[in-house]
Amino acid sequence: MGVRKKEPGRITRYLRRPEVEKVLQSIANVLKYAFFAFFMFLMYLPIIVIAIQSFNESTGLIYQFTGFTFDHWKNVLTFNLDSSLMKAISTTLLVALLATGISTVLGTIIAIGIHSLPQKKRQGMVFLNQVPILNADIITGISLMFVFKIVAEVIPGVFGIPSLLIAHVFFCIPYVVLSVLPKLAELDDNLYDAALDLYCKPAVGITKVIIPAIMPGILTGMLIAFTMSIDDFLISFFNAGQVNNLSIYIYGGYNRRLAPEVYAYNTILSTVIIVALIAMYVSSSLKKRKNLKREPRHA
Repeated sequence: MGVRKKEPGRITRYLRRPEVEKVLQSIANVLKYAFFAFFMFLMYLPIIVIAIQSFNESTGLIYQFTGFTFDHWKNVLTFNLDSSLMKAISTTLLVALLATGISTVLGTIIAIGIHSLPQKKRQGMVFLNQVPILNADIITGISLMFVFKIVAEVIPGVFGIPSLLIAHVFFCIPYVVLSVLPKLAELDDNLYDAALDLYCKPAVGITKVIIPAIMPGILTGMLIAFTMSIDDFLISFFNAGQVNNLSIYIYGGYNRRLAPEVYAYNTILSTVIIVALIAMYVSSSLKKRKNLKREPRHA
C-alpha cells in the first residue's frame, strides 16, 4: 500500500486561495516599505534635526525654535565665526583633506602591491590590513599617543598638526585598501601584461591602464577616508596635543552652549557629501549605460 499524503488543513487551504494570497502579498509589501521608511527615518533623523537647528533663530536651548534665519549659514560661508570655532573648523578641514589625499595614494599603492602577491601571502596581508579597522578606536588612539610621546623626545614639535595628521592617515589607509582590492580582483590578470607587451613601462602601465580601471574603487575609498577623518574624535582626542579639531571643540562645549554656526557647518558638510555620492552614482550609471550601448549585439 502506498503512503497516503496528508491533506492540508482548512487554514492552509484558505491561505492558498488566490485572492487571499494576493491580499497577504499586499500586506507584506506594505510592511516591507513601512519598515524601510522607519529605518531610513531613524538613520537620517539626527541629520534632519541638525539641519532644522541650523535655521533656528534662537541661540539658547535647541528645542526652542523661535524663528527662521539664514544668519548661521551666512556666518559659516563668509567665515564670520568665533576665533576658536574658526580655528577648529580650519584644522579639521586641513587634516581631513591632507589625510584623504595621502591615504588615498598610499592605500592604492598598497592595494596594488597586495593584489600582486601570491594567494596565501595576499590573504595574510588582507588580514593584517583589517586589524586596524576591527581594533577599538580608543586602543588605537592610546597606542599612537604612546608612540608619539616616544618620538617627541627626539622631535619635540611632533604633537599637534603632525601627530594628528599621521594618526588620521594611519587609520584611513586600511579603508582605501579595502575599497580598491575588489576592483583589482575584477580586472583581467592579463591586462597589465598586455600593456607591457605594447611597450608600456611598468609605471606607465599602472598609471594609464590599472588606475583608470580601478578609479571607482579609489574614489569610494577616498570618500570613506574623508568621512572617517573629518568625523573622528577618539583617536584625535589622544593625539591632537594642544590643537583642537571640530569634534574635540564640540566635546569641550558639551556642557555649555554651542555656537549655532556648528549646526550650519555640519549641515553644509552633510549636504556636500550627499551630493558627491549622488554625482558618483549617476556618473557610474551613465558610464555603464554607455558601455552597454557600445557592446556589439550578437545575432
